[in-house]
Amino acid sequence: MRNPAMMQARKPGARAKGSPDRQVALRRFKAEVFQALAHPTRIHIAECLQGGELPVSVLIDRIGIEPANLSQHLAVLRAKGLVVNRKEGTQVFYALRDPLLSEVLANMRQYFQAHVEEALQILREL
Repeated sequence: MRNPAMMQARKPGARAKGSPDRQVALRRFKAEVFQALAHPTRIHIAECLQGGELPVSVLIDRIGIEPANLSQHLAVLRAKGLVVNRKEGTQVFYALRDPLLSEVLANMRQYFQAHVEEALQILREL
């Protein structure tokens, strides 16, 4: 017997919230975010911005890379919507688009630490 709640009329072509198409799109979005963070310099940039907005000149000093290299990494983060920028006079300031990214980075750090400690324990037992 069919569930009455599932028998509601849908618009032609409409998909359920948990439809395979939406799940694929969500997985693709997650993969794109992780791809944007798949470089140590981009993670460093995001970590620097956790405390708030910074001008490019400060990012260059903190990260220690050439301006052109920083610009390329910021372009990737901007294209994926992870950072936003604004211009004030001749300076460009960057900030994390959403503070939730800080939580993602903190969770990744905890995951790494948990597994590093586990790997070190295995090595000690050898």
